[in-house]
Amino acid sequence: MDVLTSGHEQVVFCSDPRSGLRAIIAIHSTALGPALGGTRFYPYADEDAAVADVLRLSAAMSYKNSLAGLDLGGGKAVIIGDPRTDRTEALLRAYGRFVESLGGRYLTACDVGTSNADLDLVGRETRYAHGRSEAYGGCGDSSVLTAYGVFQGMRAAAQHCWGTPSLADRTVAVAGVGKVGSWLVDHLVQDGADVVVTDVDPGAVERVRTRHPQVRAAADTAALVRTPHDVYAPCALGGALDEETVAALTGRIICGGANNQLADPEAAERLRARGILYAPDYLVNAGGVIQVEDERHGFSFDRARAKASGIFDVALRVFALADAEGVSPAVAADRLAQERIDSVGRLATIRLPR
Repeated sequence: MDVLTSGHEQVVFCSDPRSGLRAIIAIHSTALGPALGGTRFYPYADEDAAVADVLRLSAAMSYKNSLAGLDLGGGKAVIIGDPRTDRTEALLRAYGRFVESLGGRYLTACDVGTSNADLDLVGRETRYAHGRSEAYGGCGDSSVLTAYGVFQGMRAAAQHCWGTPSLADRTVAVAGVGKVGSWLVDHLVQDGADVVVTDVDPGAVERVRTRHPQVRAAADTAALVRTPHDVYAPCALGGALDEETVAALTGRIICGGANNQLADPEAAERLRARGILYAPDYLVNAGGVIQVEDERHGFSFDRARAKASGIFDVALRVFALADAEGVSPAVAADRLAQERIDSVGRLATIRLPR
């Protein structure tokens, strides 16, 4: 997907010098409904880097929400700064006022660098902040169902490759054991997988190994990639599947929670050429947006979990289409997502009586 030609509907630059807020909100599409996407708080090198990231992320959200079967378009926001030093109540509330000014075209939630508590503050200035803490009637930590959805996608990949939807006795290499990665490890251990992990934060690895002593640790991502494995699960930041990594992988499946895993569009074809099944990231990590979207209807964890279980069936559809058409699963997923945007989105042109 080329973000420079992907037809974003609206890009808003937000500035409030008194609080230090510098933010960008990108609305890619509202064909299926309001544009839902999280707010990323990150110390970008410059504004150009922030713009490139928000355009790319918001376009991916359109496809993610479409493939998840949600009546939502795609959007994303980035706050430029270091959340460890720049996060203040004034800044977050100023950001909330910009979100409110869009009148519901953009619905925000958590992302890298923001938390449920942050969204509680943003929500004091806007009706369109979701993924709030349970104390404020929100859905709480969306990483719970993000990891669950990744696990369902991995089960589907196992079914497609090995004829059984189980990771028992398979070696799964998990790169990044923050919130999503650590929840994913829980599911994998329970399913009987042999798990190897790594993370830039040694404390995160130690917390996982304290909970599951049988989990092994690799020194770093480069070592993890070269460790014999059946499944590789990138669960940190994007761009993990670059040319060097793809060439070094030893497994049959890639399925992880990170966004924008493909370092370039050619990566998907390189994986296909090597016989490695790639489970598209925006398909399998959609459990989080499913959880957040359910908050709009009065949150029910059981209902949201049931919806996230559907990722298994959608993944099987994507793999079958990829095989039938001789394309990568990334291309097949894009086609299914765009098809729904085109077919369902056109219904907005049918005028209803007032």
